[in-house]
Amino acid sequence: MAHAWRWLRSLLFVGQMYLVMALLGLFFAPWAAIDRRGASKGIHTYCNWVRWSARWMVGLRSEIRGPVPQGEVLIASKHQSFFDIILLCSVLPKPRFIMKRELLRAPVLGWFAVRIGCVPVDRGKRGAAVAKMLKDVSSHGAGPGQLIIYPQGTRVAPGTDLPYKVGSAALYKQLGQTCVPAATNVGVFWPRTGIYRKPGLAVVEFLDPIAPGMDLHAFMDRLRGEIETASDALMAEAGFRRDS
Repeated sequence: MAHAWRWLRSLLFVGQMYLVMALLGLFFAPWAAIDRRGASKGIHTYCNWVRWSARWMVGLRSEIRGPVPQGEVLIASKHQSFFDIILLCSVLPKPRFIMKRELLRAPVLGWFAVRIGCVPVDRGKRGAAVAKMLKDVSSHGAGPGQLIIYPQGTRVAPGTDLPYKVGSAALYKQLGQTCVPAATNVGVFWPRTGIYRKPGLAVVEFLDPIAPGMDLHAFMDRLRGEIETASDALMAEAGFRRDS
């Protein structure tokens, strides 16, 4: 009975989450159309609503750890579900993502993503896709902000191992910026797919910055090691074990 009640609460939470997305999208659209600050304000408002309603409706609290990047940096983040995007966008002043091009077709979300300067990329042959991404980032007129890339290229369920792709290293080299790794445990509570949301404490943690200029192989080894180690620790804190 308790499980059925939690599932129903999760369903109501997910339903209102998309309803509020549509309502806020309509409300902020006129401002967002003429000023990117309107798009940013709409996204921050929505993400903070989702964090608050998740706590109230399904008992899912959320927390940001570590210094929140403020300047022009590259953020390489673990990606487990939509909720880590919500947490990042709720605190970063000017977030913009490397995102898959298919998301441009998503109602509300796709248009607002373009307005804040997200860079859509095509999935294809690795070399061609990376070259196109670098070109698009260089030509993008979004101005300074926090450029976020998911090094594994997709959402990764807790306990699943996927390789880290070369796009993060390519951006790190081209931009010549500090890279801030970010770890998370959100997938323990909010899965990649499905309705059910578990109560608990979801965390995104910003780790020690990596200064520009590292050898790219050393950079990738450090990036993967720090993100995976910190994410495993956060998931263990939440009661998840890789062998569970």
